Amino acid sequence: MTTTTEYRVTGMSCGHCESAVRAEVSEIAGVTGVEVSAATGLLSVTSDAPLDDAAVLAAVDEAGYEAARG
Repeated sequence: MTTTTEYRVTGMSCGHCESAVRAEVSEIAGVTGVEVSAATGLLSVTSDAPLDDAAVLAAVDEAGYEAARG
């Protein structure tokens, strides 16, 4: 079962920001796809297993930004 979860990320302003978030979130077990846009502030995470929100939020924090589900 594939699921997609969206998050709002604050503080991103460029392609480097997107790359940093994408790299960190991609390392989470079960994640099969990551789309992130600095322009809209949206992060869309596709996974083949139930997604741990705390892990996604921690990964975004590790990249230097803040996120919230929704």
